[in-house]
Amino acid sequence: MSVHRSRWMDEDLDALAELAGNFFEKECAPHEERWNEQQHVDRDVWRRAGELGLLCLSIPEEYGGGGGDFRHEAVVTIEQIRATAPSLGNTVHSGIVAHYLNSYGTEELKQKWLPRMASGEAVGAIAMTEPGTGSDLQSIRTSAAKEGDDFVINGGKTFISNGYLADLVLTVCKTDPEGGPGAFSLILVETDREGFARGRNLRKIGQHGQDTCELFYDEVRVPQTNLVGEEGMGFMYLLEQLPQERLILGVASVATMETAVDLTVQYAKERTAFGKPIFAFQNTRFELAECATLTEVGWSFLDDCVERQVAGTFDVKGAAMAKYWLSDQQNVVADRCLQLFGGYGYMEEYPIARIFVDSRIQKVYGGTNEIMKDVIALSL
Repeated sequence: MSVHRSRWMDEDLDALAELAGNFFEKECAPHEERWNEQQHVDRDVWRRAGELGLLCLSIPEEYGGGGGDFRHEAVVTIEQIRATAPSLGNTVHSGIVAHYLNSYGTEELKQKWLPRMASGEAVGAIAMTEPGTGSDLQSIRTSAAKEGDDFVINGGKTFISNGYLADLVLTVCKTDPEGGPGAFSLILVETDREGFARGRNLRKIGQHGQDTCELFYDEVRVPQTNLVGEEGMGFMYLLEQLPQERLILGVASVATMETAVDLTVQYAKERTAFGKPIFAFQNTRFELAECATLTEVGWSFLDDCVERQVAGTFDVKGAAMAKYWLSDQQNVVADRCLQLFGGYGYMEEYPIARIFVDSRIQKVYGGTNEIMKDVIALSL
């Protein structure tokens, strides 16, 4: 296997990579087929990841986290993909939800939830998308009205990753019926609240083991102390945090490209046709050479983005570029590699088939690639 070692790695991160790789290879990969059937991971795997210190690595130690930075989250994501064990929704849990709480939550909320998220006792989800609202976040209709000391929430969300197992859902709500960018707030909703309900676990064309749910809020009453940050600042917080979310997707894209190429090289050297390995055919070698080059360019771009994220200089435009271009290349490489597997590439038991279907959503979530191009264009 050809494994890229990023220039921002050090000895501590190498040790983390080994720990994470062993965890995903031994405790996740053997269960992926069963998780795909049941459409969610086992709850115990969250607790095991927490015991090993693999959750919330970039959250301060005072809240139970690892005290690291974005590189630590990236390493875990890369090793998860290299192990072809993609179902555990840690990127949402650790890289997104925990960071909203850490950045904007009150001390009370942080002390209550972050240690439990770091241990795997509590699973986090974020609810933005609604049945009629995807990339257009300003069209969100889920409302939160004040009544006494509470917010009363009504509405519905869809395509919510970790929704089936989540204990807390960071919910984007409209708190000002007049609308506008200042109309939205982030409210933490515990899933045992009366009036909160999960809909069906949605059947997707890929990522079968990663639970994705509809969520419903029917007069769900939560205390106003569950407000994350300031009222009316939700849209601004989303804009501030989305670059990290999009960079996480970029990390997944390049790691997937690397894995697809490695699997295909191995297969091409073992599979024979017309009396020789298919790697001996010029077309196979040229296809793999081009895919390997795209992957190497992707790593170089990604490494630069990660360094800028750690330095605090990564911006919205850079995140949009990374998310759109890297996910596009991920799909190109996955498609070309699958073709080299021939009919076997269409069989679900082969990892390349799962990589192919799982890759498609990368161009959609986190903001569609068309929206990413519009974001870039606004900066020109």
